[in-house]
Amino acid sequence: MEESALARALGVTRRQLDRALDGLGVALRDGGRGVRLQRGPEGAQLVTAPEAAEHVEYFLGLEASRRLSTAALETLAIVAYRQPVTRGTIETIRGVSADAALATLRARGLIAEGGRAEGPGRPVLWVTTQRFLRHFGLERPSDLPPLPDDLELPGEPAAAQLPLEAEPTGDVGALARAAESALAGRGAGREDAAGGAPEA
Repeated sequence: MEESALARALGVTRRQLDRALDGLGVALRDGGRGVRLQRGPEGAQLVTAPEAAEHVEYFLGLEASRRLSTAALETLAIVAYRQPVTRGTIETIRGVSADAALATLRARGLIAEGGRAEGPGRPVLWVTTQRFLRHFGLERPSDLPPLPDDLELPGEPAAAQLPLEAEPTGDVGALARAAESALAGRGAGREDAAGGAPEA
């Protein structure tokens, strides 16, 4: 539910609602409950706790493993840590085309268009979605695991000047691998949009 609508329904201010939701989130998390309060682009909602996801899937008869391919997970990691980000920047970081991976992630509802960048062609800016948070068991975007201190994301202007056909080198290549590893470790909280084998 959108937080502004929730505040109006309860007759409280946004600051009061923020305090209440923060308290509820801490209570659910620290109390070892089977649900978490998730706050993302679509508002606030109660979701299954990551540690209980496997049991819920088994009870509902859902496929236990709905994994993304390495290419899709790597692309998703770059979007998550660099958002909003263009396809060109993603391809610069990865060193290969991102078309198939972006199509897969968009079809699964893990990323969405977040606007258009300034400049020639006004390329699409990609951002993560509420489903992304559910997929990785995150309560809010700021809960992303930190990347190693020695890694830095290239800025959009600098990345755009790099040749897309070049292989990622140095910190750029290490960034993609580290981000992929950080997100892969939170797969227990997945709530995927589609089952089946991993896609490109």
